[in-house]
Amino acid sequence: MRARAKARRRALEFLFEAEARDVDPIKVAIARRENSDISLNEYSMTLLEGVMAHLDRIDEVLESYVKDWTIDRMPAVDRAALRIGVWELLYNDDVPDAVAVSEAVINVRELSTDESPEFVNGVLGRIQSVKDTLID
Repeated sequence: MRARAKARRRALEFLFEAEARDVDPIKVAIARRENSDISLNEYSMTLLEGVMAHLDRIDEVLESYVKDWTIDRMPAVDRAALRIGVWELLYNDDVPDAVAVSEAVINVRELSTDESPEFVNGVLGRIQSVKDTLID
């Protein structure tokens, strides 16, 4: 697995864990780094910081582009992957849009439900197609 793919996976895991425990994902990442032998890629922290800094806007965008779902009804892994994907689409010009979408789909394919890859691909695809109108 490439470094950025690993960083995305780790960020997704921290977002998922933090939500389950109702704590800040950045604090989860720092505590994990301090209390274990895991390596924490700088991009994992960039993702966490970016998602948390823009969480309200990211969730607003997601609510607008999911069909027949709410953020709260989504599987937590899908929600975390979508948040990372939206942040990369809207706020990180270093990541090609296709990579942001593809990586989110790969993560949910491996970690979530059978329906998740199609769902995540569809949501991020819709957002990607109108992203120029969504950037603040």
